[in-house]
Amino acid sequence: MDQQGLAAIEKAIQGSRERKFKESVELAINLKDIDLKIPKNRIEEEILLPNGRGKEIKIGVFGSGELAVKAKKAADTVIQPEQIEEFADDKRAARKLANNHTFFIAEAPLMPTIGKRLGVFLGPRGKMPKPVPPSADPAPMIKNLRNTVKMRSKENKTFHTMVGTKDMGVEKLAQNIDAVLNRLVSKLERGDMNIASIYVKTTMGPPVRLR
Repeated sequence: MDQQGLAAIEKAIQGSRERKFKESVELAINLKDIDLKIPKNRIEEEILLPNGRGKEIKIGVFGSGELAVKAKKAADTVIQPEQIEEFADDKRAARKLANNHTFFIAEAPLMPTIGKRLGVFLGPRGKMPKPVPPSADPAPMIKNLRNTVKMRSKENKTFHTMVGTKDMGVEKLAQNIDAVLNRLVSKLERGDMNIASIYVKTTMGPPVRLR
């Protein structure tokens, strides 16, 4: 990232007064000359940030047997197969499960049931589980997901993506932002030409134009 970009990040951080909580830093991305009503043009990417998210997140695993045993050591929540129906019958609990976890992993054979019974809660939030074989060790995937962010435009030309936290410092944030923007450019039909503007801001702070 060039000096102008570094200065924009620093200005965004300095322009946000101290809060009683750890503020996230995010990008506001504005696209142009692209029809996002066409599904293939929409952005839905997961990016492993080189310096992590800066905040702890919760990861849930749908599984049984050996996979569930392994997951208990690495995940925040393990949902047994019989609990899928329980959540499906309790909409409040299902919404809470979806909202409280950033990512989900599932034993592959459970995916059809999860899609049928919980898809209405997970799908719109972009949180359908990633399938893994029943014999897999989910720990490495969970470790990576803890440092991963999702970039999702849906049909909106303006969307937001987290890139870290205010206390990470300018250099580490810049590296994370570069990782996100490099992925974005690679997925746009016309690359940089499809980007109208990008702003960087903290959770409660004013936006600063990055490019």
